[in-house]
Amino acid sequence: MTARTARTRLADTAGRVRLHAVPPQASAGQATYLRACAQREAFAVDDWPEYGSPEWLRLPPTDPRVYVATLEAAELHRQHVERIYTNAHTEALNVLQTAAEVRATRQGTSRTRAPHTLVATPGWPPIQIPGRPGEYLTMEKSA
Repeated sequence: MTARTARTRLADTAGRVRLHAVPPQASAGQATYLRACAQREAFAVDDWPEYGSPEWLRLPPTDPRVYVATLEAAELHRQHVERIYTNAHTEALNVLQTAAEVRATRQGTSRTRAPHTLVATPGWPPIQIPGRPGEYLTMEKSA
C-alpha cells in the first residue's frame, strides 16, 4: 500500500466542502474535484486501493471504497485530459500567432519573381490560358 501514497488523492477537507459552497468563479473542473472530495467524505472513506488494482478487484461491489477509487480514477483522467487540451490550445495559439506574423511581414512586399510565362511544347496537348475560358495556347498560337 506504500505505492498508493505517491498518487494524487482526493483531498480530506474535514467536512468543509458542500456542493452549494463551491465558489461562483470556480471552473467546471474545480467544481468536479470538490464534488469528488465531498463524495469521499460522505462515504467516510480514508483509505482505498488504486482503481483497477488486484486489491480493488477483490472488494465487494457494495464497498464504498470501490466507488471512491472509481471517483479518484475519473478525476485523474479529467485532469489529464484537461492538461492535454490546455497544451493543445496553447500550441494552436502559437501557430496562429506565427501565421499572423508571417502575413504581417508579407504585407506591402512585391512578388519575389516574375509570373511564369506559358510556352507550348511540341507533342503535348494545348494549354488552357488562365483567366480566359475556352482559349488555349498551341504551337501555332502564342499567348
